[in-house]
Amino acid sequence: MTAAAAEVAIVGVGLVPFGRHDETYSGLAMGANAARQALADAGVTWPDIGYAVGGSNVSGKPDTLVGSLGLTGVPFVNVRNGCATGGVALTTAANAIRSGEAEIAIAIGFDKHARGAFAARPADYGHEEWYGETGLMVTTQYFAMKARRYLATHGLDDRLLAQVAAKAFAFGALNPDAWRRKALSEDEILNARIINPPLTQYMLCSPSEGAAAIVLARADRAADLCERPIRLAAAATRTRRFGSFEVFAPWLAPGGTSPSIDAAAAVFRTAGISASDVQVAQLQDTDAGAEIIHLAETALCADGEQQALLDQGDTALNGRIPVNTDGGCLANGEPIGASGLRQVREIVLQLQGRAGARQVAGAPSVGFTHVYGAPGISACTVLTA
Repeated sequence: MTAAAAEVAIVGVGLVPFGRHDETYSGLAMGANAARQALADAGVTWPDIGYAVGGSNVSGKPDTLVGSLGLTGVPFVNVRNGCATGGVALTTAANAIRSGEAEIAIAIGFDKHARGAFAARPADYGHEEWYGETGLMVTTQYFAMKARRYLATHGLDDRLLAQVAAKAFAFGALNPDAWRRKALSEDEILNARIINPPLTQYMLCSPSEGAAAIVLARADRAADLCERPIRLAAAATRTRRFGSFEVFAPWLAPGGTSPSIDAAAAVFRTAGISASDVQVAQLQDTDAGAEIIHLAETALCADGEQQALLDQGDTALNGRIPVNTDGGCLANGEPIGASGLRQVREIVLQLQGRAGARQVAGAPSVGFTHVYGAPGISACTVLTA
């Protein structure tokens, strides 16, 4: 008979705020700092960690963090899944606990990106050099193309993009850890410099620097470590299937789906809830169009309902389902390895009532996170208080 998998809880979180830091402050150093914060938040030390997972896109080999955190012989797995890196790291750490390999684990993500658009080599994604030479590796162009198609297909106005971005900056203004803390009006966002139509500069996130870390524990130990542990009810990761319309793979086939649809469906099924039970959410918003699309792909609304959702204030702080309450990628920027763990930290703070000025009213007890990485991998979690 197979033993039942252990339940998992989150007992500590840490963050090096995203943005720009001193040039001597390396990505690895940020990762170590975030890890120490999470360990302190959980009331444990590095020797207590039985399994570690780290993710970074460009800023170093995560397992070398043991040189700073402690040479304890801990199993340490490195992951690199684009913007989904943090979500995959968390799932991997949780699975180590569920399998009985460890009682306490940590997921760490960090990156330190240069200014300007993300650079990508076609060969890293299975393409020939001509693919990049023709402009098909330009992410802003793809984001704009996908947003334009989605808005047109579902009869949504371009102004919806500005509404989403304005909400993000309003949340960022309430978040002391956000990079961009100035609220912007819809008109300011619409009239800003155009990057790729219909996206203006304030509808796109920017590469940034920072780190995040999450300490997980077997649920029957969690109460001894944390006053209010947060249950990781489910975590799921999915890659693209035939016909998926994804960045660095921009083509369509009849009946195409997306990894976000599959990952969200799987995580809700495992958690035993529906999307309508979610009370606070974090969605990948590398651009404003992404949040609009992912609202539907994760079943938080139907295609075409996003305009009504925004107009009714449903995704605002006191709405039915607040989305990206810390400002998301738009207000925080994106150090790729850390972004998904930032999302999890925010949901943990919301469910514990520790989110300060951006705290969702009514003591939310069910949270959801979603990340998406090129060229088509999504990771979702359901967290419950």
